[in-house]
Amino acid sequence: MKIAIIGTGNMGTGLANVLATTNHDIVIASRNSAKAQTLAKNIGAESGCIETAVKSAEMVILALPYQAVKEVLLSCGDLTDKILIDITNPVTEDFKELLIGHVTSGAEEIQALAPKAKIVKAFNTIFAQLLPTSARTKQTLQVFIASDDDNAKTVVSNIANSIGFEPIDAGSLCNSRFIEPIGAMNIHFAFFLGQGPTVAPIWVKA
Repeated sequence: MKIAIIGTGNMGTGLANVLATTNHDIVIASRNSAKAQTLAKNIGAESGCIETAVKSAEMVILALPYQAVKEVLLSCGDLTDKILIDITNPVTEDFKELLIGHVTSGAEEIQALAPKAKIVKAFNTIFAQLLPTSARTKQTLQVFIASDDDNAKTVVSNIANSIGFEPIDAGSLCNSRFIEPIGAMNIHFAFFLGQGPTVAPIWVKA
């Protein structure tokens, strides 16, 4: 399928690189068009403005800071029936606290901003350093996937599987209220508790 990646930071670049090794078609867009063009050239993909990239794609990955999502969605044009993957963690600028939680989630707020899109929460517990398959030789890492649309969840699960992750059905989109704090805790393990950005949570059946 054709996948638009919006964002050229660590996660956007990492996802673009690993997805470029699959049979999916990739188009890169960014608020910085020069960075989008450079990344696209490096991986042999297309680039374009945000609205054009979204229009041409079946799936859109929001590889952005949570605080930037609202502004970018205004540039996306018609999102009707688009699968929109939210990989964000709604954390403060110092990465130490959640901006929202408990009674809502970043993913649910994005669904409210794009009510005609099929929002899927995924990849928010994976650091960019773990996106290359070469970084995951010792352990198959899990991607928790939540959505109110079962078909979209299946499609994203197949995408995760195609790049070597184990997709975990995390239920409906409101379960992002639990997944996002797990992502925030993972940030604490990595950057404040000395484990580095090569850790990820795994749900284990005893």
